[in-house]
Amino acid sequence: MVAIRFGEFLGHVLPGTSALLAPAPKPFGRRSCGSASRTASATQSPAASAAPSQAVPGVPSQAFSAAVHIDLPATDEPTRPDPLALADSALTQAATVDSADIGTVMNPGGRSLSAQALSLACRAMIGPLLRYTPITPVTMPVARAAIDTLARLRPEPAGVEREQVQLPDFRMEIVRPAGARRSLRHGAVLYLHGGGFVICGLETHRPVVAALARRTGLPVVSVDYRQLPDARIQDSVEDCLTAYRWLLSHGASPKRIVIAGDSAGGFLSFATALRAVAAGLPAPAGLVGLSPLLDLDHVAKQGYVNVARDAYIPLPGLQRIVHYGAELDGLLDPALSPVNGPLAGLPPVLLIVGEDELLRYDCELMARRLTAAGVPNTLELWRGQVHAFTSILPGMPESRAALGRVARFVRARTEDEHPSARTA
Repeated sequence: MVAIRFGEFLGHVLPGTSALLAPAPKPFGRRSCGSASRTASATQSPAASAAPSQAVPGVPSQAFSAAVHIDLPATDEPTRPDPLALADSALTQAATVDSADIGTVMNPGGRSLSAQALSLACRAMIGPLLRYTPITPVTMPVARAAIDTLARLRPEPAGVEREQVQLPDFRMEIVRPAGARRSLRHGAVLYLHGGGFVICGLETHRPVVAALARRTGLPVVSVDYRQLPDARIQDSVEDCLTAYRWLLSHGASPKRIVIAGDSAGGFLSFATALRAVAAGLPAPAGLVGLSPLLDLDHVAKQGYVNVARDAYIPLPGLQRIVHYGAELDGLLDPALSPVNGPLAGLPPVLLIVGEDELLRYDCELMARRLTAAGVPNTLELWRGQVHAFTSILPGMPESRAALGRVARFVRARTEDEHPSARTA
């Protein structure tokens, strides 16, 4: 979404803020049920669909004791109904269903001081700014320039090496753990940054990219795709597909590539994989969405309870972005939204989102449709966390825990055949 990355501002104005951590949070990953979840009258979850419980995709259950899974009650119907109709019907009941119905509530024991400060700042400063600042082709470049300037003032992340790659329409940056000059054939993460298709880029997301490189021990290829107002969302998808083709042509096996992204980058991760399959390219080994935007239809979200709960993402802002980036003559093609794509050809998926986020709607709908399509998927609902928290403050305790789970997913998906390749 169009959001000033407060972490960059906070890290510049108050250096070391992310180090002011509360005592270690209580164990992450307790399943939500009964009193551990929100009350049914204030729910955010769709009703459960027909699907069995599933383990974390790509991670053997014996690999770690805290494996997260989705519990979806089985259906009593003798035949499977249309999966999209199931999901859509479920969403109409979102106001009366408890959050235990789909996904796993993470961090149920409370928030760190950093997370509390970030939430307060987003509600008091960033939310009002985004609600009252017009989003137009004139203001978009101004916002991007301001964010990029703040990002350049921040110290560069330590423990990594960077390599620049220039392609005809955009540039990329390969971030590797320092001293680990591993070839792309050993595996790679293709990372697509967020920013509402308008702001952010290589500099703003270098900390989270570096964190993933250090945790996975793999090269992470960050893509500086074209954005609004100079390009439409379809052009951004095309650039990301070009980046995926580049990886394949430079020796990376699709069985060792995971595509990941936050917010708008989460949209691009799924859209890129769908476009790749449609173009006859092999699918990547896995997909990770961090607070991903997956459904461009803002109308469908109007009655969703998290519209009022989200710390700083305004629904009208999404509407403006879709208007400029995807609509033609005021009409939105449903096929542009990944939730409406042919999902059966996708690899295992990990979805991470804040429990009170507006885009939890997208994640629950996608998880439901992936399950109906037979695609292994995991949905984690992080309690007390704001939109794209892993990208805003990667050093926050909750962010570190979430990125650790992402790294575990990546390693499981890229090391199935050659586990000895791991170096970090």
